[in-house]
Amino acid sequence: MSALAELPQLERRTLADTAYEALSDLLASGRLAPGDRLSLRQSAAALGVSVMPVREAVSRLVADGVLEVAATRAIRVPIMTAQDFRALAETRMAVEGMAAARAAERRSEPELVAIRKAEAAFRLAAASAQPDSTLAVRLNRDLHFAIYAACGLEPLHAIIARLWLKAGPVINLDLRAHPERLLQGFALRRHAEALGAIEAQNGPAAAAAIAADIREAADFILSRGGLRDA
Repeated sequence: MSALAELPQLERRTLADTAYEALSDLLASGRLAPGDRLSLRQSAAALGVSVMPVREAVSRLVADGVLEVAATRAIRVPIMTAQDFRALAETRMAVEGMAAARAAERRSEPELVAIRKAEAAFRLAAASAQPDSTLAVRLNRDLHFAIYAACGLEPLHAIIARLWLKAGPVINLDLRAHPERLLQGFALRRHAEALGAIEAQNGPAAAAAIAADIREAADFILSRGGLRDA
């Protein structure tokens, strides 16, 4: 029938794709920490699927370098060295700064509204007398990605998402041990600067604010000595 030719192509998604996205979200949002083990059976039960699609998703994450198979065959989040974390932070500063600059220069009004809402949600959580560090990590991720979603470059957005799969667990580990970092207000100030720059469509200022946010968080984490040397 000629009418069928007008139908849009549906996105082909598998259970393994869904499992990959769910496990990726656990990593990027900081709900897994370095050294945490991941059970295939428990993950499958939580997702309501068989073990097979979870095994396929885990294999992809191992290939991405964000999960590893230990000598005991256990699947776990890698324990990052201080040297590797420094390299990751410097890479994020460059790449995410670029995305923030483009977002400031080309953001639409709906995208700006989404960024404002995400900044307000993080500010409310971080300014609490007893902040929930796990929630704050997730809201911090949501704000950053609200900004990067406005950059207009899907390949750049995908690169950043891959970097966050490695960064999220380390940030989570830090906040578990040092929740007082939220109370110091560094992230709140940098986020406010980024939002102001995006509102003013000032690309260089947006890039500088995001880069400073990443650098200060990395400096704090490294100063606490929680990551082993190579």
